[in-house]
Amino acid sequence: MFSTGQIIFAVLFVIVFAAVILSSYVKDKKLHSKNYKGVKWVGIFFMTFIIILFCIKYFIKN
Repeated sequence: MFSTGQIIFAVLFVIVFAAVILSSYVKDKKLHSKNYKGVKWVGIFFMTFIIILFCIKYFIKN
């Protein structure tokens, strides 16, 4: 199905891509923590809202 060269390229591409993404995240971590202070509360509220919707759906069905 795939040649040996294609498999090697895919594996190396995934490894290099993950390393670049990780290094970019580490480099920008300080800047992100400064600019996006309240984002965790928005995420917590959003997840709570979704859980409440699923609970309502469950209790209405049963």
